[in-house]
Amino acid sequence: MADLRSEIDRIDAALVSLLAERTRYVDRVIEVKAAAGLPALIETRVEEVAARVRNLANGQGLDPAFAERLWRMMMDHFIAYEQAHL
Repeated sequence: MADLRSEIDRIDAALVSLLAERTRYVDRVIEVKAAAGLPALIETRVEEVAARVRNLANGQGLDPAFAERLWRMMMDHFIAYEQAHL
């Protein structure tokens, strides 16, 4: 059990690192959107990402509905983050 927990902890650390990297890219997106006068929420992009994530999850054997819920929560967070910085 300790080995399994250790691997889960390793994966959690990798996920946090990836989310931090994603945040840095969102910071760059904010700069581009501000310069171009674009809004934080671009609904077509949200739906595009949700569909892509469902397909990716399905291909990896992950429940697509779970993946989509998780990504929509994350996208909601980042959209609010963008709105606060635009």
